[in-house]
Amino acid sequence: MGKATSTLASNRRARRSYHILDTLEAGLVLLGTEVKSIRAGRVSLAEAWCRIDNGEAFLIDAHISHYSHGNLNNHEPVRPRKLLLHRREIARLQKAVEQKGNTLIPLRLYLKNGRIKAEIGIARGKQLFDKRADMAERATKRQLERRLKQY
Repeated sequence: MGKATSTLASNRRARRSYHILDTLEAGLVLLGTEVKSIRAGRVSLAEAWCRIDNGEAFLIDAHISHYSHGNLNNHEPVRPRKLLLHRREIARLQKAVEQKGNTLIPLRLYLKNGRIKAEIGIARGKQLFDKRADMAERATKRQLERRLKQY
């Protein structure tokens, strides 16, 4: 049977500002009100990044809004959330981050078989000329497709 996935939130700025070198799937340790808010689409990954501390990976600065029907026990909107990864995966990420210019960023949150997963990317920041080259490439692709459509 196939794996059912549906994207709940994506970090659109990530692919524009970074070269994505590799991706990895990670589970998240969440509270019940966080899960309900994420499923309602009230999450932002725009400022989010990942950090590795003492052999554990964390999602930092991801904003998950308060759940509207939550009570006094509602969650903190911006708090470090633990990422569930195997020890070998964390070691691989640690080695990649130690290389100059690499960082860990969340690319998207999605549902997979009823569980919320995060796609983490090992990324290297783009220079301004890289961004300009990407924009020029997209523009030429659009022009080419328009011309092909006309004929």
